[in-house]
Amino acid sequence: MTRKTALVCGAGGFIGGHLVHRLKREGFWVRGVDLKFPEFRDVEADDFVIGDLRRQDVCERVIDRRFDEVYQLAADMGGAGYIFTGEHDADIMHNSATINLNIADLCHKRTVRRVFYSSSACMYPAYNQEDPDNPKCAEDSAYPAAPDSEYGWEKLFSERLFLAYNRNHGMSNRIARYHNIFGPQGTWQGGKEKAPAAICRKVASTPNNGEIEIWGDGLQTRSFLYIDECIEGTLRLTRSGFEGPVNIGSDEMVTINQLVDIVSDIAGKTLHKKHIDGPTGVRGRNSDNNLIEERLGWRPSQPLRSGLEETYAWIERNVRRNAD
Repeated sequence: MTRKTALVCGAGGFIGGHLVHRLKREGFWVRGVDLKFPEFRDVEADDFVIGDLRRQDVCERVIDRRFDEVYQLAADMGGAGYIFTGEHDADIMHNSATINLNIADLCHKRTVRRVFYSSSACMYPAYNQEDPDNPKCAEDSAYPAAPDSEYGWEKLFSERLFLAYNRNHGMSNRIARYHNIFGPQGTWQGGKEKAPAAICRKVASTPNNGEIEIWGDGLQTRSFLYIDECIEGTLRLTRSGFEGPVNIGSDEMVTINQLVDIVSDIAGKTLHKKHIDGPTGVRGRNSDNNLIEERLGWRPSQPLRSGLEETYAWIERNVRRNAD
């Protein structure tokens, strides 16, 4: 029997690395492509190409056959400190849109039937996320469009791009809107890390009874999905008859202050919060999981704390190693 083949774009990143690991366990032959090798794990792909997917010649070299599954995770992205300052808007829009235009068209020309595209909850309208206790993030609330960042606008454009290829070229592309994915082997310092990793790093670096800085008043709400559940939802959607877009996220909503308290408790520390000015994004965001349960018969279920325990342990080891 011929082995199934998969291409993972963005395989050097956090989600991409975990996805390659899962596909290899399922017996796939996997090609990964990224600007860099995975930072925190060995390369598990059968073939790993270092290349810039903004370049059409690189895409042509990578998409040289008809893959059974293509996962398009490659993007210019980061946490609030990268996305919401406005300083990187042109790069974010140009780089990510160029990659998506290249991948969609070359997959069509190579008769790849199915591309999974990772969109983001950042494409939801800011006007539905002003109440931290009652954010509205059902899939049908996307329009009238008003994302809170240029990153979100680019995600919305690329959703429509892959859906247009479905309509016009008979493809079966699948789209998920990720909500704050976290876990071990993700970026934890340097300015592009997400909130759970940043808070784990701050808690691990601060002595008991110390003080950590929190952007804003800490009352903004979010939900955070552990990486293993993200991968499970991604594969279920990709192999389903439903094109999406659909949320892949947790519906366990917490404030940033609560997130700090959970991580502090895991660390066995009493820490004081110092609220400072900084980019915070929308006031409230939480994954609405009614559609994914209705269409795929599945929804994420792992408690936030259990994922944070795994993530904190991994980041604490890295913090200690860097301090030595």
